[in-house]
Amino acid sequence: MPCLQAQELNSQQWQQDLDYLQKTIHDEYAFLFKKITASEFDEKVGALRAAIPKLEDHEVMVGLARLVASFEYGHTVLGYWEGKVPLHELPIVLYQYDDGIFIQGVHRDYAELAGARLLEIEGMPVARVLELMRPVIPAENEMFVKAYGIHYLTFPEFLHAQKILSENKRDITLTLEEDGQIRRETLSAVPAERFPRRYGMVIPGEDWVESRDTTRSPLYLRQLDRISYYEYLPEEKALYVRQSQIMDDEKADIPTFFKGVFEFIEQNDVDKLILDLRLNGGGNNYKNKPIVTGVIRTEKINKPGKFMVIIGRRTFSACQNLVNELSSYTNAVFVGEPTAENINFYGDNRPATLPNSGLNAYLSFAWWQDKPQWENGPWLAPHLATGMTFEQYRTNQDPALEAALAFSDSTFILNPMDHLTELFTSGKVDQVKPTAARMISDPNYAFYNFEQAFDKTAHNLLKSNRLDESYFVFSMNAEFFPERAGVWNGMGAIYAKQGELEKAREAYQKALSLDPGGQDGEEARRRLQEL
Repeated sequence: MPCLQAQELNSQQWQQDLDYLQKTIHDEYAFLFKKITASEFDEKVGALRAAIPKLEDHEVMVGLARLVASFEYGHTVLGYWEGKVPLHELPIVLYQYDDGIFIQGVHRDYAELAGARLLEIEGMPVARVLELMRPVIPAENEMFVKAYGIHYLTFPEFLHAQKILSENKRDITLTLEEDGQIRRETLSAVPAERFPRRYGMVIPGEDWVESRDTTRSPLYLRQLDRISYYEYLPEEKALYVRQSQIMDDEKADIPTFFKGVFEFIEQNDVDKLILDLRLNGGGNNYKNKPIVTGVIRTEKINKPGKFMVIIGRRTFSACQNLVNELSSYTNAVFVGEPTAENINFYGDNRPATLPNSGLNAYLSFAWWQDKPQWENGPWLAPHLATGMTFEQYRTNQDPALEAALAFSDSTFILNPMDHLTELFTSGKVDQVKPTAARMISDPNYAFYNFEQAFDKTAHNLLKSNRLDESYFVFSMNAEFFPERAGVWNGMGAIYAKQGELEKAREAYQKALSLDPGGQDGEEARRRLQEL
């Protein structure tokens, strides 16, 4: 059937497209039902099908985007940008810093807004806008939302379909704050186009304005026309390397470029290699081998504290494969933010073209498993967490690079749980709790999941019938994380094992009260019935 213009479609034709998508997924992509069940997906399909007669074209498209996004794999996405349904965009580029969402770049027509903090869209607080927009973003974790999903906030059609705008309109009023002053500005959306960005960063020019001081640039924003470049920092005896795609640079392919990197390290006074992958959204993961093997061979820097890797919210796809391999096979110390992708993930999508609208649903088919399943997680987290405020960005500071340069293996604990276990087994039990408390409150460990690590250790001890040690870890978890329902399920388990059934009931009741409608609450309810 030839594709019609989307605006000509009637309800029956949209429903046929929906049915085609549903059947294609069940017949050819049923393996994607991991984070959502087939029945949950079909229920969402049924709700959209029933709503279609009352929806405008853009609302149906956004509804389809929600369905595809429900699989929560970044490569599995509806091709809303392909123009099958007209789409508009506010001429701004947003970025979420530690202290809020700011206008990082803007069209020259609104140059005075560069650097303003976004508070509201059409009177709705931006935190609520993000909450309502979240279901349409095909995100594997919250870092993906920060990196790639925040741009959805600039599409009026999405804002309307997600009930943020009461009507589908082009003129959108933003509430902004700058220098302590709050004002409202109305911007006109333009037909969606590719704004001048590279690796998510605005490229200032005749029509676009950046919010930072562009008379100079930090290393990670220099030579953005290059995929890869390196620079020697003689005072620190460090070699800084930025690679922003897993692709060959026009000046040198990956093997040639990194051959030069490792030769420079061997032939010069280099004490530390810093590989910056924070802007790297992927490419061809078959090109990762020369990087990984080169680090392994270069014993001079393949040591803790000598090889630093900066990661962040745009580290995705083939670059996720790269950091997985560096984590497994080298002594890399990771700095920055967590990556935008699950450690193991579905990638390499194929288009399923809907027969009437011509919309493409890009559906992932390849399972990439670099780590054993028990090491899978929502992201690869940094050993050393760093963020960035807008003021740091505006003034060209780079907290991640500063932390990488300052890092010393003697002053940092790379694996907190291993360290605490060593204290415990060596008889220094009195040091375990204060050491854990210090690390939990230390922002450097912001992305280390202490609660999960304690819970796993305690349950392993419980399974081995080491009740005293298990109780010690469970009780420590309850002291540090008293508002987490799962912690109290753990306490209930140890009390039940010890035969203290009344205390077990109290713990399970506590878990149930903290999470009455959630998974932990359901487990507590089941455990109470078993007592």
